[in-house]
Amino acid sequence: MEAADDSDQTAETVEGVEVDHADDAIDAIDADDIDSDDQSVDPDDAVVPTSAATQLDTDDDTWWKSAIFYQIYPRSFSDLDGDGVGDLAGVIDKLGYLELLGVDALWLSPIMRSPMADHGYDVSDPRDIDPIFGDLARFDELIAEAHERSIRVTMDLVPNHTSDQHPWFVEALAAEPGSSERARYIFRDGRGDDGDEPPNNWQSIFGGPAWTRVPDPDGTPGQWYLHIFAAEQPDLNWENPEVFDDLEKTLRFWLDRGVDGFRIDVAHGMAKPADLPDMDLESAGLLQNDDDDPRFNNYAVHDIHRKIRKVLDEYPGAANVGEIWVDDNERFAEYLRPDELHLGFNFRLAKATFDTESIRDAIENSLEAVLSVSGVPTWTLSNHDVDREVSRYGRITVTPAGADPVDVDVDIESPDTDIDLGILRARAMLLVELALPGTVFIYNGAELGLPNADLPDDALQDPVWERSEHTERGRDACRVPLPWEGDEPPFGFSSNPDTWLPMPASWTRFTVEAQLEDIGSTLSLYRQAIEMRYERPEFEGDTVEWYGAPDGCLAFRRSVGHLTCALNTGDVPVPLPPGEILLTSYPLIDGQLAPNSAAWLV
Repeated sequence: MEAADDSDQTAETVEGVEVDHADDAIDAIDADDIDSDDQSVDPDDAVVPTSAATQLDTDDDTWWKSAIFYQIYPRSFSDLDGDGVGDLAGVIDKLGYLELLGVDALWLSPIMRSPMADHGYDVSDPRDIDPIFGDLARFDELIAEAHERSIRVTMDLVPNHTSDQHPWFVEALAAEPGSSERARYIFRDGRGDDGDEPPNNWQSIFGGPAWTRVPDPDGTPGQWYLHIFAAEQPDLNWENPEVFDDLEKTLRFWLDRGVDGFRIDVAHGMAKPADLPDMDLESAGLLQNDDDDPRFNNYAVHDIHRKIRKVLDEYPGAANVGEIWVDDNERFAEYLRPDELHLGFNFRLAKATFDTESIRDAIENSLEAVLSVSGVPTWTLSNHDVDREVSRYGRITVTPAGADPVDVDVDIESPDTDIDLGILRARAMLLVELALPGTVFIYNGAELGLPNADLPDDALQDPVWERSEHTERGRDACRVPLPWEGDEPPFGFSSNPDTWLPMPASWTRFTVEAQLEDIGSTLSLYRQAIEMRYERPEFEGDTVEWYGAPDGCLAFRRSVGHLTCALNTGDVPVPLPPGEILLTSYPLIDGQLAPNSAAWLV
């Protein structure tokens, strides 16, 4: 990359932002602003008549094309009732903080009534709020207050399966084989002389067989039911029209309350092949699947999404995004045809390693994946199912003693993580992500530079831990509650020190309170970058143009606005491309881009 023309620009910047501008941004934040204006609203007085509730802006049906979503994992965001588990009142309490952060929309992970076998992804009543989070009155209050702050609210929808405590499944277990009650799920006779072998060899994403045998009503061993995830999550039979009819009721129930859309869990699932063929066990793994996996990505799923889209189209301003673990770009694009999903999660950037080849390949593939249908690309670096980016980027790869480096897989890792290195790289990747066209999803706590937490075995709650017979630790490490203030756990997350997952004592440096007044903090970088992305015309354009760059570096420019983003993944400073610096993820070194950092230029 060639040196920038205006080398004096760095003297006028702090973290690449003009000092006056940065001071103004920080002066606008007061520690009290972390909380909402009113923390004592009686939920009985907060009911919003559903007939009066609408989406935030019914005239804007394209907001989702460049939005910044903030994913809230409700259990871990903010606990206001003191039981150690986050709740809706806690979300309302922090709306002022989210407004200052500058996000467009919230995505709430599951809050529907659930026995919590999979922390809400096992839904027993899709048209109610689980008491652990609050009630419908509190939810209506959240919608109203978020909309007052021009923040949209979307929520998780779980259509692939229900809880085993859903009334439908309770009825199915009490009914005879072949009954209409069992036809809502996928029950099959077993193989073998006595039917004591599962109907096929499918494995659960969480480990172990994807089938569980149940007794017939007379108590004798009976049929098996399918559960792609935990046994407490029986898969629905989407060939049964009753299933969509019920989902439509659920969609309208929440949309009529003013919800601005949904994130659809396992959007590439639901449809199953009629003959339920065996799967290739060698290509299967926990928490993942490939494009040839018969458990997922069957073409009949597109008919389901068309039906869902027809309902959403009746609610101007509403949009949906699907969780789509599909690698093939052509098949990924099929989900984003004009009559299906508005957006599809693309996880390539979240899976990319911190090297220019991997990052550029992820960007190019993500843009290519939506090109054929004129779709909108999506970007995320982490979520509740993916290790936090700070920990991923900070992992130290080593060559085992005595091994030839040429023969060692580059993914072999030591147990050590350099958190400071991970933070530097995560800050750089934030600028890369926000410089790209499309929609961005931020996982709560990423703006604080949080790493995964090192949890003791006896604290783990993810069903993956038990179902894998303690060989896979699951996803709890990236779900630990957020630190808000103070010097020791629970860091203002709750008044109860016994939080649902333990919080590391070392997280003092990561609290919102500690970062609010620090212009060099990761939180300040997020705020500055988000503000610029909204306000600067240089971020316009649906495509990017690549520049030549030294080894270990990459640079691209937005096609219309001509914003340039440069990334240095190497170990030494490098010259910047020509242009005026808008923002850097780390201060320049002698006018050059520092290692493990990125810059925006115009």
